[in-house]
Amino acid sequence: MNGPAPISIRNLSVYYGDLQVLKDVNLDIPAKKITVIIGPSGCGKTTLLKSLNRLLDTAEGARVQGEVILDGENIYAPRTEVTRIRKKMGLLSQKPQVLPMSIYENVAYGPRIHGLRAKKDLGRRVEHYLKVAGLWEEVKDRLREPASVLSVGQQQRLCLARGLAVEPEIILGDEPTSALDPQSSQNVERRLIELKQEYTVVVVTHILRQARRVADYLAFLYLGELVEHGPAAEVFANPQDPRTRAYLTGEIS
Repeated sequence: MNGPAPISIRNLSVYYGDLQVLKDVNLDIPAKKITVIIGPSGCGKTTLLKSLNRLLDTAEGARVQGEVILDGENIYAPRTEVTRIRKKMGLLSQKPQVLPMSIYENVAYGPRIHGLRAKKDLGRRVEHYLKVAGLWEEVKDRLREPASVLSVGQQQRLCLARGLAVEPEIILGDEPTSALDPQSSQNVERRLIELKQEYTVVVVTHILRQARRVADYLAFLYLGELVEHGPAAEVFANPQDPRTRAYLTGEIS
């Protein structure tokens, strides 16, 4: 692990009502690498991801115990300003959720909310992050068109640009290619691999082939427990827990 982990998860348990979904999870997420969370459906992958930027706050009946340390601060401390925490994290969800406005305004929306007003500065930032997301050449002549006219794959890259435009430290992806065709999936994967030079990336996926392609660090969840984690190449080549081995070989799914 290079340098301090930007996210340290300590004794994290999550409940929905009386149902315990995550059980005492401890994990350091390495900086400027892609950490991929894998495991069967219903094992707690998305819950773990949502715990990192307090999206669970909006889930009815959700209760969190333990700590998530971001830049030395427990984001679940009583007086934590949630908006500031979420600004540090860009989120890509399963299905792209573009705002009902133009392509340009989708990217400019976040920076404008956070105080960037000058038209020239906004224009530069929109262009920069559309380029980072690999979308600029496809949309530069139609920035004033509604974002809804874009293909699903383009919309997902627009959502990536929108998330990056507020200049977060961390990118979270909740199965970010599950709604995309193979070509669009490759585009998003390629962008994530490029972005780890500047950002810490955490991705949930149910596609083992994708995890093998993009993961630097791997975390395997099973029935709410963090069973095994470590450098992806090592876990794939030599899993230490029989449950990990069974999942990787398809014996459990």
